[in-house]
Amino acid sequence: MTMMRVTQNMMAQRSLEGMYSGLGRLSKLQEQVSSGKVLTRPSDSPSDTTAAMRLRASLVEVGQQTSNIEDGQAWLARVDDTVQSAVLQTRHARELGLQANNGAMNASSRDALASEIEALRDSLLSLANTTHLDRPVFGGLTPGRTAYDASGSFVGIPGAVTRSVADGVKVRVDADARAVFGPDGANLFDNLQTMADAVRSGDATAIGAGLGALEGDLNRLGVSLIDIGSRASALDRAAVSAADRELSLKSSLTGIEDVDLPKALMDLKLAETSYQAALASTSRVMTPSLLDFLR
Repeated sequence: MTMMRVTQNMMAQRSLEGMYSGLGRLSKLQEQVSSGKVLTRPSDSPSDTTAAMRLRASLVEVGQQTSNIEDGQAWLARVDDTVQSAVLQTRHARELGLQANNGAMNASSRDALASEIEALRDSLLSLANTTHLDRPVFGGLTPGRTAYDASGSFVGIPGAVTRSVADGVKVRVDADARAVFGPDGANLFDNLQTMADAVRSGDATAIGAGLGALEGDLNRLGVSLIDIGSRASALDRAAVSAADRELSLKSSLTGIEDVDLPKALMDLKLAETSYQAALASTSRVMTPSLLDFLR
């Protein structure tokens, strides 16, 4: 059996290698404890670095979806408030029509009621041009700020304003003007003007027809509120889902990137002890000289 000859130089070299290895581990642990991060450079763990990059990309995506949801909620809140106001004013206009449908009312009183109905029409027309961030919420895809002109005709561009709130999920955040106010020629504004003219003339038949038309407008507005509420609920659910996903992604990212401080401190203490032992051992190996072997 051949025995390997161990020289003083070999012992010194191995001691130095052990010392440098311990110093490197000590330095790395000190860096982790001071930074609080396990990953400080890609070379620390290429696979974990790749996973962390994917998680960060997903967080950016979720952040954009959350921003879209918040914007959509603001749009729908504006639409909902506007339609709620439209319901109240249309209901009041109908009450005025019922009040005018009284044969004992004189021309002066009818004219006052007609003027009030026309004022409500103007107010509702202003509501129909409500904007959010300088865009009309009933104007569809129009680049302008107006959905209806002074005559009550739709001048927007039909189309849906949507927001992406999850992977493959989009929610409409505006409102279809014609679904809310009715088609041109028979919309809410046309019906209010017709009602005002009928009240002013005192034509009971025309007033009755106008009341029926306004009842239809109120029903349409009610259906629109249900639709708006349904979409608002969808956005609320999407917000909860996005918040949960963001929390999960951050937790996963923390598990990959952040250091386990108690464990790192313990490892650092062990590394310090190991390095000190390596220093002591190396100093003893390096001490002997030729004179020591000749004694």
